[in-house]
Amino acid sequence: MRRQLRSRRAPAFPYGYRYRLDDQDEVNQNYLADEEEEAEEEARVMVVPDLEEEEEEKREEEESQAQETGSAWWRKWQIVNEYLWDPEKRMSLARTGLILVIYFFFYASLAAVITLCMYTLFLTISPYMPTFTEKVKPPGVMIRPFAHSLNFNFNVSEPDTWQHYVISLNGFLQGYNDSLQEEMNVDCPPGQYFIQDGDEDEDKKACQFKRSFLKNCSGLEDPTFGYSTGQPCILLKMNRIVGFRPEPGDPVKVSCKVQRGDENDIRSINYYPESASFDLRYYPYYGKLTHVNYTSPLVAMHFTDVVKNQAVPVQCQLKGKGIINDVINDRFVGRVIFTLNIET
Repeated sequence: MRRQLRSRRAPAFPYGYRYRLDDQDEVNQNYLADEEEEAEEEARVMVVPDLEEEEEEKREEEESQAQETGSAWWRKWQIVNEYLWDPEKRMSLARTGLILVIYFFFYASLAAVITLCMYTLFLTISPYMPTFTEKVKPPGVMIRPFAHSLNFNFNVSEPDTWQHYVISLNGFLQGYNDSLQEEMNVDCPPGQYFIQDGDEDEDKKACQFKRSFLKNCSGLEDPTFGYSTGQPCILLKMNRIVGFRPEPGDPVKVSCKVQRGDENDIRSINYYPESASFDLRYYPYYGKLTHVNYTSPLVAMHFTDVVKNQAVPVQCQLKGKGIINDVINDRFVGRVIFTLNIET
């Protein structure tokens, strides 16, 4: 602006007058600077109250929301209290006192009838002998050692692959130790039932089945049960059935063979006891409440000559009068199927 004023030299002013104009320009510039500072101060003053007002509004909104939430919970609590007891209508649970009394006697009578029925039912049931056993008469079987999916896969030269089978058998046979059997059970004559008369709640004795009866599969002579030489031992037992008695003169026997494929895949099996049967002296079984020390008899299968480096499916069946071993839908009734895969 000053340059523009200076460039306009049309009107000629005296020399002294020019200095007066310059002084006036400085005064004007100082005035404008003061006005700009005042405007900035006014803007700062206006901004601060605006921020304070916004904060106050937020606080008021939060307080109002908290009050609304508290009042909502209070209203719900009042509704619940009124539902439990309405002093104006003198009602509880939206029902009059007479209805509640009727409900009480109705449900009390129903509970008494159910209790009486259950008590009468238990009076007719014996805790020592099952009432119905027809559906479980054919005994099921189980084998040891435990094998996943009943597949016995191991390598003779790698103990890590068969050591868990040895541990499983040792643990299972702890209850069959000779010293323990001689201490707890009695030596019974073979070939006949061990019938024990008396009250059904009277404790029954059990016949000895010693670990030494299993001979080469007892783990006493060969601690590895034949797994270290590729001649594994597998133990088989029948499930316990209260009152079950095999036919006299025809004990239940065990017979194993190749399920499918070449029968020569299994060339030799030794059984222990040598009869491969469950002697009659271990029957009948009187139940776990009275036959406390009962030890299930076992039959050990010693696979001494089995083809190596291939899977061989094996089926072991129970043989005897009244024994069912061909149920298609249940592979454990009267038989068991497993696989041997012995690698060298």
